[in-house]
Amino acid sequence: MSYLPEPAYQHGTPSRIGVLLVNLGTPDAPTAARLRPYLKQFLSDPRVVEIPRAIWWPILNGIILNTRPAKSASKYAKIWTSEGSPLRTHTATQAKLLKGYLGNVHGAEVTVAYGMRYGNPSIADGLAELKQQHCDRILMLPLYPQYAASSTASACDALFDALKRVRNMPALRIVRQFHDHPAYIAALAAGVRNYWMKSERGQMLVMSFHGVPRFALDKGDPYHCQCHKTARLLAEALGLTEQQYVVTFQSRFGRAKWLEPYTEPTVVKLGKQRIGRVDVICPGFTADCLETLEEINVEVRAAFFAAGGQEFHYIPCPNDRPEWIQALTTIATENLQGWLTTPAEIGRTQAEAAASKQRAHALGARN
Repeated sequence: MSYLPEPAYQHGTPSRIGVLLVNLGTPDAPTAARLRPYLKQFLSDPRVVEIPRAIWWPILNGIILNTRPAKSASKYAKIWTSEGSPLRTHTATQAKLLKGYLGNVHGAEVTVAYGMRYGNPSIADGLAELKQQHCDRILMLPLYPQYAASSTASACDALFDALKRVRNMPALRIVRQFHDHPAYIAALAAGVRNYWMKSERGQMLVMSFHGVPRFALDKGDPYHCQCHKTARLLAEALGLTEQQYVVTFQSRFGRAKWLEPYTEPTVVKLGKQRIGRVDVICPGFTADCLETLEEINVEVRAAFFAAGGQEFHYIPCPNDRPEWIQALTTIATENLQGWLTTPAEIGRTQAEAAASKQRAHALGARN
């Protein structure tokens, strides 16, 4: 294996701490041509599709990749903005704002980059950006509140694969989950309250989480339990009774049984029961994307009205709201403990860097 070249280095350059935000990913454009490689990368991940390759490969390459890209492209086209993919836009903004928040407290010691598990910029790209800025300690913070093997663990796989090509490897930490973090729950609750202040409150709050196959739960994946804990804590923060909210799961794929109850059938049932208004929130997503903007706010909305529902309200994801960026800052800072330096330590580090440069020059170093 050949290793990637290390960034140019000058003796005395202080090292930095890097925070790598990671999200699921997005195609580069809402076209079938751009969807095909994106879907191939996504559906080739053995963490996502746990079917033997000998069985799955002919299905993926012979059927799915010849039919699904065009269908998915039409869905992406409905939510695409002048700035591009909403998921990428929100994630980039979150990284920029987090860098500012951390910079206000820790100065240039901490920097932030982002990468996508599938598509661009990749996790390897984000790692390279932090390496270029002389980060020798990196905290990977997947923007998945609830841990799942198909999301968080897959992001870890991509990071570890990227590190295989690094000669001078950084120290590494990973945020496993933050589904029950008080700051995250508070940010979610603030978003709901702010929405309700502007448009009152519905009769039922549907908390829709991304679905995973049922066998993942049976094999020990904690995702299902963590989703229910997030929902319970959010309901408590909002003062809701068990009769005022329901937990559902969306985004099914294939014929296997997935976590239940499913979102769309649940909302259809509420419509048939003549529930006047439902509010829907997706507490498993930190940024709005195809699954929230198109699947929930277009498809599920239409299904609710077709079933006789009267009023449907989608409550946006945290995106770049101040409460969420502050929560993200809190989560990052807690996981950086022991790496962050005090003012006295910063002065000592600067003095040591200057001394290191002098010693290196005395030994004949040019930089």
